[in-house]
Amino acid sequence: MVSVAVVCAFAPPAVAGDPDALSAPGWADAWQQTTYPGVAVEHDVPLTMSDGTVLKANVYRPADDQGRAVDTPFPAIVTMTPYTKLMSDLTADMSGPLAGQMGITPELVRAGYVEVVADVRGTGFSEGVWDVLGAREQADTLEVIDWASHQPWSNGKIGMTGASYLGITAVQAAAHRPPALKAILPIIPGSDLFRDIVGTGGAIGIGFMPMWLSLVNGLKWVPDLQALLQGRFDATWLSDRLADPATELPQLFQALSSPDLSNLPPSTVDLAGYSDWYRERQSDPSQIQVPTFVVGGWHDIFANSEPKIYDAIPLPPGEKQLVMGNGYHATATVDFGSPGAPPQVPAFQRAWFDKWLKGIDNGVDSYGPVTLYQQGGGWRTTDSFPRPDLSYERRYLTADSSASAPHAVADGSLSAAPPATSAQLTVAPGIRGVCSRQASEGTAGVALILGKGCELDSRFAEAEALTFTTAPADAPTALSGPMNLHLNTVLDATDGFWDVSVNDIAPDGTSTVISSGQLTAALRAVDPQRSRRTPDGDYIEAYHPLDVTARDPQIPGQPTTLDIGLLATDAVIQPGHRLRIDVYAASILRALPLGVTMRDSGLRPQHIQLDPADPSFVTLPIQGRSGF
Repeated sequence: MVSVAVVCAFAPPAVAGDPDALSAPGWADAWQQTTYPGVAVEHDVPLTMSDGTVLKANVYRPADDQGRAVDTPFPAIVTMTPYTKLMSDLTADMSGPLAGQMGITPELVRAGYVEVVADVRGTGFSEGVWDVLGAREQADTLEVIDWASHQPWSNGKIGMTGASYLGITAVQAAAHRPPALKAILPIIPGSDLFRDIVGTGGAIGIGFMPMWLSLVNGLKWVPDLQALLQGRFDATWLSDRLADPATELPQLFQALSSPDLSNLPPSTVDLAGYSDWYRERQSDPSQIQVPTFVVGGWHDIFANSEPKIYDAIPLPPGEKQLVMGNGYHATATVDFGSPGAPPQVPAFQRAWFDKWLKGIDNGVDSYGPVTLYQQGGGWRTTDSFPRPDLSYERRYLTADSSASAPHAVADGSLSAAPPATSAQLTVAPGIRGVCSRQASEGTAGVALILGKGCELDSRFAEAEALTFTTAPADAPTALSGPMNLHLNTVLDATDGFWDVSVNDIAPDGTSTVISSGQLTAALRAVDPQRSRRTPDGDYIEAYHPLDVTARDPQIPGQPTTLDIGLLATDAVIQPGHRLRIDVYAASILRALPLGVTMRDSGLRPQHIQLDPADPSFVTLPIQGRSGF
């Protein structure tokens, strides 16, 4: 262990724009340097929770060359999974983008850590009913942390890591401040689950939610075959599964199919809109007091939350770190470890826990602290996100042709001046969004099977869009942070749905999405206390309550403005490139409006009113001089 500390002690800080500093800090290869030759596993350790429910956990300990567990107390890494411990075992030796993300990293164990992987209640081999990140499940996590800290093989210091659901549980636990928890490294985590993916803009995340719920509900029925063959099958496990065979799936399909909320049970209404059900599950990163390393991606399903988690944590840079890549949920770290990119996730895990659980001064706290893939540029580091010294500038939507999108429903312009004349542009719901970057985002990357033509070029989808494009940039133009589209709309019905993307347009016409956002018209209400404005008073981040029980129907034919939040990003529009806003009336597979929205909208065409007296505009966070 001393040799590792010496190798890592003099790691230089990462330097913006220096690929070597980003991809090869002094500690980057330390994760492959191990002390113990083996891993000893104790399967299905029963953990009895305070309410009597029994969870099952695997405990992985450093072992000698005979496979015997080493008796020395070590720091322990706790992971809570709904995907069964079997999945952790299957991915334990996996290299590439999933390495270190599903619950067990053998190199970490052989370096002197114990890993505890527990099935959350109602999943895997654990008893109980699946509480889906709820209060009871959060209490379980705290009890597992406490249990692990008091075992003979533990020195009392606990860390947490893992991807997606596993990372969310780490953020939730840290916000509760259990005394034994000393550091976390959540990968692609969320904190506001409704706005992230369940009810994006007030519509259901149709590309992800049914697929994900079906996966977990299917896996929770996989029995403990060894116990069954040995005659010690857990009858309580089976009884609990029969009591709740398909957690939340019936409510999801009711919300999508029912045209009348008043006929739905309260549990379905709670799932359909932002409610106490989600408030109970929403973590508060401002309560986190332990060193936290967040790994996310601009096109992840939790891209809304990841930078916010980092920003909210009241720790100095270094004790908190943020890495944002350019991937999707299933591919968020796909290029990590390549030249010019950050190291692989196991390298971060080893260095982070060595620093904060073992006290090894390896320099990982000098990395970043904010490491971003700048879309249109490359990997960069900065001291904060959004970047400092921003100016907020309007670009107005006009009907004047940009001569860059003849394939679109309308080829409008983005201009520094409001439109000189009025115009009304019409767009109708369509299905071309199946072939789009938003579809890849909404399906956690599954839609990538349709090819890069869908992922990286929106021109096929733009045949169903209103487009508004700037002139070519005459200088690099950097954007950093969230954006907002202030849109003057007219509906022929009482409700509608809007999908918006921000695109980088290459000189050859390729249209690549760098950010997006959605909003249901009847849920356009804004909470000013939770929203952010520019110094000039424009929204840069409009917070919509998205309460389906307080829907505000539009008056057909009457112009109504709404503000559509666009996900935070970091991007540079290079000289010769353009910036484009695409406006759609649908977002398949990203989000599907509720049944009541589709009833009220009738899927009728929707209109944008371009009015010099009440213009539509996008608010852009620009660093330095704008080139367009």
